[in-house]
Amino acid sequence: MTEGELQTYSLVELAVERLRREILSGRSDPGERLVEEQLTRRLGISRAPLREAMRLLAQQGLVEHIPRRGARVATLSDDDVRELYEVRDVLERHAVSSMPAAPDLTALRAALDAMREATEAGDRLELANAHRRFHTEVVALGGNRQLADLYGSVLVRIQLYMAVNMRREAEAARAAEGVLRHERLFAAVERGDVQGIAAALNDHGARTYLT
Repeated sequence: MTEGELQTYSLVELAVERLRREILSGRSDPGERLVEEQLTRRLGISRAPLREAMRLLAQQGLVEHIPRRGARVATLSDDDVRELYEVRDVLERHAVSSMPAAPDLTALRAALDAMREATEAGDRLELANAHRRFHTEVVALGGNRQLADLYGSVLVRIQLYMAVNMRREAEAARAAEGVLRHERLFAAVERGDVQGIAAALNDHGARTYLT
C-alpha cells in the first residue's frame, strides 16, 4: 500500500468511526438524511473516502442508499426489530447454556463499571458503547467465537434503536434503571444461575426498545 493509499484508508477509517459512533449513540435518528456535502465539510475529507465509508457502513446495516435520494441512517420496521431481537435472544440463550462453571468476568465487570460511570457523568455516547460491550461480553463467555461474531452483526443492526431508547431514558432521568437491569444480569452470571440469567435478559429484552 502506497503512502497515498494509506492516507485515504486512514480517512475512511476515521469517517466510519465518527459516523458509526454518532449513529449508535443516538445522535443521528433512523431515517435521517446523510448529505454528502455537509459530511465532507464536517469531517474535513473529500468525497472519495466519504463514499467508501458510507459503503462500509451500509454493509454493517447502519446506512441505506436510496435511489435518486442519496443516503440516510438505516431504518427498520417494527417487524424487522422484533425478528432481530428473536435472533439475538436465541444466540444469547445458546451462549448462556455453554458458559463454563467459573467464567472470567473481568471484561464483563469492566463494561458494567463503564455503564455506571457513563450514567453518573450523563455521557450518552459512552453509555451506548458500554451497553454494547456488556452484551457482547455476555455472549463471548459462551466460548463460541463464530456465534459471538454473528451476534455482533445482529446487535449492530438494532443498536441505533437501542440508542434512541437510551436517549429517551436519559431525557426522562431514568438511565440508572438500565444500570440496575445490567447489575441483576451480572449477579446472575456471577452465581452461574442460568435461569436467573435468562430472566434478567428477558427483563430488558425487545419490548424495552420498541415504541
